[in-house]
Amino acid sequence: MGVAGAGKSTIGKQLAAALAWPFRDADSFHPQPNIDKMSRGIALEDADRLPWLASIAAWIDDHRRQGTRAIVGCSALKRRYRDIVIGERRDVGLVYLRGTYALISDRLARRKGHFMPPTLLQSQFDALEEPDPAERALVLSVRLPPKRIVETIIAEFGLAPARRGPP
Repeated sequence: MGVAGAGKSTIGKQLAAALAWPFRDADSFHPQPNIDKMSRGIALEDADRLPWLASIAAWIDDHRRQGTRAIVGCSALKRRYRDIVIGERRDVGLVYLRGTYALISDRLARRKGHFMPPTLLQSQFDALEEPDPAERALVLSVRLPPKRIVETIIAEFGLAPARRGPP
């Protein structure tokens, strides 16, 4: 989790590759009206987010039912959003990619091809409720290199990287 530009997709993809697990960016769960709204520079309201969050939770639950593991990169800025996506799912881990407004604003200014304009970043920081201890989040600085973030997630959650090459 984290604001736009925190590196959720980059870390999610690298973590997925290291573990050989599927990855989905939460943006892929947004209905078109949400994408259209954000593309016009309009921040989403909670009513816009509820079906989106329910879709993410359903995807997580599908994997849990199948006994498979997966990774989703989702802003999940508010506790009530995380309650929908994670809730009482004790087998779902939470990683919070924390960064300053200045650092992330600089990243977004250089990002190309994303529907969310950098002008919405302040609204994300305004909405952000950092995880509290009860949420058991692993909090990592976005200043760390992505490889180091991935290694830390694997180590902290006691995950086994995928085997590469012949046995």
